[in-house]
Amino acid sequence: MRPVIGDITWTTPGQTSADSLPIGNGDLAANVWTEPNGDILLYVAKNDAWDHLGRLIKIGRIRVTLKPGLDTAAAEFEQKLSLAEGAIIIRDGVSTVRLWTDAHWPRLHIECESSRPVECRARLDPWRTEPRPITDGEIHGACGLEKAPFELVAQPDIVVRKERAGIIWYQRNESSIWPVTLELQGLTAFKDQAQDPLLHRTFGGCLAGTGFKKRGDTTLVGPKKSRACALTLTVHVAQTDTAAEWIQAIRTQALDESRPAPAEAWPDHTQWWHEFWDRAHLQIEARAPDWNQAATISQQINWQRYLLACCSRGLFPLKFNGALFTADWGVKGEEHDADYRRWGGGYWWQNTRLPYWSVLAHGDYELLRPLFRMYREMLPLAEHRSQVWFGHGGAFFPETQYFWGTHLPSNYGWDRTGKLPGDVENRYIRHYWTSGLELIALMLETYHHTGDTALLEKELLPVARAVLKFFALHYSNDAQGRLRFAPSQALETWWEVENPMPEIAALHYLLPQLLGLPSQHLQVSDLGAWRALTARLPALPVATVDGRPKLLPAASHEGVPKNSENPELYAVFPFKLYGLGRPDIETARWAFMRRSFPDTGCWRQDAIHAALLGLTEPATFYVTKNFTDGNLTPARFKGFWGPNYDWIPDFDHGGATQIALQHMLVQAVDDKILLFPAWPVRRWNVKFKLHLPRQTTIEGELKDDELVHLVVTPPERRRDVIVLLNKDKSAPIEA
Repeated sequence: MRPVIGDITWTTPGQTSADSLPIGNGDLAANVWTEPNGDILLYVAKNDAWDHLGRLIKIGRIRVTLKPGLDTAAAEFEQKLSLAEGAIIIRDGVSTVRLWTDAHWPRLHIECESSRPVECRARLDPWRTEPRPITDGEIHGACGLEKAPFELVAQPDIVVRKERAGIIWYQRNESSIWPVTLELQGLTAFKDQAQDPLLHRTFGGCLAGTGFKKRGDTTLVGPKKSRACALTLTVHVAQTDTAAEWIQAIRTQALDESRPAPAEAWPDHTQWWHEFWDRAHLQIEARAPDWNQAATISQQINWQRYLLACCSRGLFPLKFNGALFTADWGVKGEEHDADYRRWGGGYWWQNTRLPYWSVLAHGDYELLRPLFRMYREMLPLAEHRSQVWFGHGGAFFPETQYFWGTHLPSNYGWDRTGKLPGDVENRYIRHYWTSGLELIALMLETYHHTGDTALLEKELLPVARAVLKFFALHYSNDAQGRLRFAPSQALETWWEVENPMPEIAALHYLLPQLLGLPSQHLQVSDLGAWRALTARLPALPVATVDGRPKLLPAASHEGVPKNSENPELYAVFPFKLYGLGRPDIETARWAFMRRSFPDTGCWRQDAIHAALLGLTEPATFYVTKNFTDGNLTPARFKGFWGPNYDWIPDFDHGGATQIALQHMLVQAVDDKILLFPAWPVRRWNVKFKLHLPRQTTIEGELKDDELVHLVVTPPERRRDVIVLLNKDKSAPIEA
């Protein structure tokens, strides 16, 4: 049952990159737009193009010109994003240009066909031409380096002169902030066991095409009377001893005849996308006139998934604040270049996690690998830091950090006078260590889906051992022999806390699952340590409010909140102790109804919590609001959400909404599969195919109150399905 994917077709050109469409292969991506004069422009980005300041910046900008040019005023003019093929096609009735990023190689192809002879020109269109100080508000794009004791300078691109292979340009990091972050944070000794990940990192491209000739160092010109031509942009990132070594490497790649030509690569490329779209779908249809809301939501589901696939298959995880699609958005007060993104190059766990939770139901497990890889690789630094700062083993991961694992310097604090190494200046994140626990939960859920023993042994268990060891050693016991989490905090909202809900709920949720893993993968010490930690767990913070038990953010906290999160509901998601099919759901529902900060959008989780609690009306309201408010973005492509709290595109916004919609439709609780637990049956019909734990897929169609189609794979899992159509969701769930 092939879904309606929702291609985008525009019949007018754009003005700036705010009018761009996205393509990408998970590692290499581009914003593509057409100017009124018919020129096609591309901002090209790569997943590992980190500059010396730890910013993820663009590879460069390319301008493509046809002579005669594309007629953007022609009745036949259109620019189309084909999601099914991962390609952009621009045509005017005479000439057609197709752009696509090869699903299997770090190459971007530009192919032109015309019914009349044309000349194709392509040139590097640089804006980084001189060293330039980063000052004033733009420093937010290098977040973490505010008030640094050194000047922040954006470096220019270097164009290789008289290069025969094509147009070659690059940036090379001749300096690095990596040692500064370690030295500032008392981790200097770690430099001896690690390599600077920024120094001499070199990134750039080689643009070339058969039959094209150089015109200077930055322009390629094709034959004057050609009806078909093709250009290929090869992109390469590496840490090399010299620039010459990098140049030779990209030259070799660009000229490598063993790689398939565009015509040969295209079938494999489209096959990848066809398999991607066949893997899962969720398409809703309105049962009555609804101002196009259902159709818009269905589009957004596919757009969000497509953008994740475009950005999440490289060496590093998705950047929540724009990923590979930052552009010249023209946001008032932030009119900086396309290298700018709010919150800079660091990773915020609270923001990074939500898109990744959403990929599980789609079965897009390969998109999780960069996230797990990054945290596994920063584990040695995290363990070293725990020993140096606190004098004990284990590991914690800061809420905000660079990809190598250190705090951002301005969060940690530049002035260390009178401070111990573990004294973090920024109180929003001082004791915010929930990320390691939620990472374990996400790894466990992925393992339950896939049964991947390599994930279990190489990533999940090493991280779990270190993180749980930290919590076991870092906190002392109270008079009853239970862990006393203090000093502590509950997310960013409560700073003076004893026994916060997120940490306690996490340990109650994780430890039984870890102890239940296949024994052949566990060490004897695992069982002893985790059983001992279980015996020390304090009770969840719960109190009677207005005569009913209610989940609390913490056992105690200060009177004035510092942010607007609802930590008490972490016991619903991501640590699923409460919800449909689980005990004491009314306690959690009462907490939801009495939450301090009801809201939606960006990283807010109200839609997810409502869905998991079987609260159909608020879940439906929030999902609809999130996915149909096109005014939330200045971008022409309405899948580029933001800026919200993050930047454009805001991947939190789409991620949270995806998770909520998936859980409205189906939830896995222990071995049970709850179908339609919070679905607005009277409002929406739906066709779906989603993935569940135990390598299960569920595919079906709900039409006018009737389940007209249902296939569960493997078939024996069909008996675990509980259809909740027209059932009382306040009563215990029974088969």
